[in-house]
Amino acid sequence: MSDASKGLRLYNTLTRTKEGFVPIDPLDVRMYVCGPTVYDFAHIGNARPVIVFDVLFRLLRHLYGETHVTYVRNITDVDDKINARALRDFGGEIASGTLSLNEAIRRVTEKTADQFHRDVATLGCLEPTVEPRATEFVEPRADGKADMITLIKRLIERGHAYVAAGEVLFDTASMPDYGQLSKRNLDEQQAGARIAVDAHKKNPGDFVLWKLSSPEEPGWQSPWGRGRPGWHIECSAMSAAYLGEVFDIHGGGLDLIFPHHENEIAQSRCAHGTDVMANVWMHNGFLQVEGQKMSKSLGNFYSIHELLETETFGGRKWPGEVLRLAMLMTHYREPIDFSVRKLEEAENTLRKWKRASDLAPAAGSQVPAEVVEALSDDLATYAAFQQLTQLAGEASDFSGAGENGAAASLKTSLAFLGFDVGAAKVDEAAIAETIARRLQFIAAKNWAEADRIRDELLAQGVQLKDGKDPVTGERVTTWEVKR
Repeated sequence: MSDASKGLRLYNTLTRTKEGFVPIDPLDVRMYVCGPTVYDFAHIGNARPVIVFDVLFRLLRHLYGETHVTYVRNITDVDDKINARALRDFGGEIASGTLSLNEAIRRVTEKTADQFHRDVATLGCLEPTVEPRATEFVEPRADGKADMITLIKRLIERGHAYVAAGEVLFDTASMPDYGQLSKRNLDEQQAGARIAVDAHKKNPGDFVLWKLSSPEEPGWQSPWGRGRPGWHIECSAMSAAYLGEVFDIHGGGLDLIFPHHENEIAQSRCAHGTDVMANVWMHNGFLQVEGQKMSKSLGNFYSIHELLETETFGGRKWPGEVLRLAMLMTHYREPIDFSVRKLEEAENTLRKWKRASDLAPAAGSQVPAEVVEALSDDLATYAAFQQLTQLAGEASDFSGAGENGAAASLKTSLAFLGFDVGAAKVDEAAIAETIARRLQFIAAKNWAEADRIRDELLAQGVQLKDGKDPVTGERVTTWEVKR
């Protein structure tokens, strides 16, 4: 374990304070992060927690050792939206009997889960240590790992859950300190997202653990009839299966604090008889797109795949590492305005860093202490990036003999933060397209825009030279990369 680990401080949503991180077992640091519900391609808002907690995963591995950190990120493949998507996409096959609903659901989730994996890999994210699927933890398992049905039975036995109208519900009144994470009184609580408030509940805030399935819906046999689990019990089972009854860090988006994470805590603590579920709760802030809440009705709802592979945002495709840097330029707990301007700023910054890092043939042996120190202050990525910009300046100014140490350190830092440290790539097609757009502005005598594009390319290390074709006399522009 690195001595630097003693300086790791993380903001704990549970206590609303920044605390020194002390793992339960420094030889097995354990973290759980809520993963995607794979009924559709992951949107750009889903990318933020994946990127944020990838950085934390990298930092923990640096501080405690790669083999001493267990990172679990689940896949939710039990969901009413998934059922609806399966019926939409495979309704004909289901009606004719050529495909069962469960098989259709698997087809939907396999496709979207595979796309999610490709997308987040392009964003520079490491694979988690374990990635359980909810459907694999509904029934008791041969390996004895925690499962949903067993947890629900235990909650009933301990007086924390009851059966009513074909559902199993968690009795929120049975837990005196319910609501600690969200800081809401029990009277203020609303029901979980998957059920309506019904007369059979003892309290309006009671939430579903198990509900019956109709013949058209997927289901598992249970002591309470053929049905399926509620949303919250899934993560309680999967986290306990791989991290134990109490673990170090639980992460996710701010929108999950209530009801999801609050109800996870209630289930897990009451089932296991523990004081906490996780010692540290971390949540990333909300994301807007160009100053507005992202929604399909506003036409600003973008999947990660669309941003990477189509020209729907800003009229162009965006490299994964540009999306990554744009996400990390804002502190993870703050709201972020995802915009074309932010992406352009990230792209220009990344180019400058890469040009400077290319001045060293190989990475240095150690991540600079200043970079680690910045990240150890509750993932202060902006402060870490200031260190990278300083290293880039030193690398560019280096004129001595021997190794360019600043460039080597910069290359190491970029790799540590999840960026490609190969030679900076020149996208010739993109440059040609940009030059063509500039020539259009020149033809329209829009000199301001033409100059802006020229200056923008120069900042990226691409120098333009205007001239005339000796044969046709037409204006032509050539370019070269300046290191």
